[in-house]
Amino acid sequence: MEKSIKLQRVESVLRELVPEAISGLSDERINNIPVIDVECSRGKYDANVYLDPAFVNPDEEQYILTHLKKASGYIENYCKQAEGWYRCPKFHFKFDHSLQQQNKMDDLFKKIEKELGKSDG
Repeated sequence: MEKSIKLQRVESVLRELVPEAISGLSDERINNIPVIDVECSRGKYDANVYLDPAFVNPDEEQYILTHLKKASGYIENYCKQAEGWYRCPKFHFKFDHSLQQQNKMDDLFKKIEKELGKSDG
């Protein structure tokens, strides 16, 4: 399903505002977390915020998600005020492991290619 231009615009604005709001948090373990993407759903009532897990271990992931959930009201207010919106989507924070999985798959294919190259010779 094609997203409306209005929805795409909201997502684009949130991709800028959410990292700004997060960087304003006092917890140093959270305020440097990179936001990869923001996807709105359900008529802009909900938004999934995808975070980069590159420099975070699994224990830290849980800590970060818990604290971002607690701070989501602040982040939503930040976005509302910055854009003059009446309401802001409810944020759901998730770590996006798809890039890591893709890199693992790429490495696996390179390894297989190398092994096949050896057996051909």
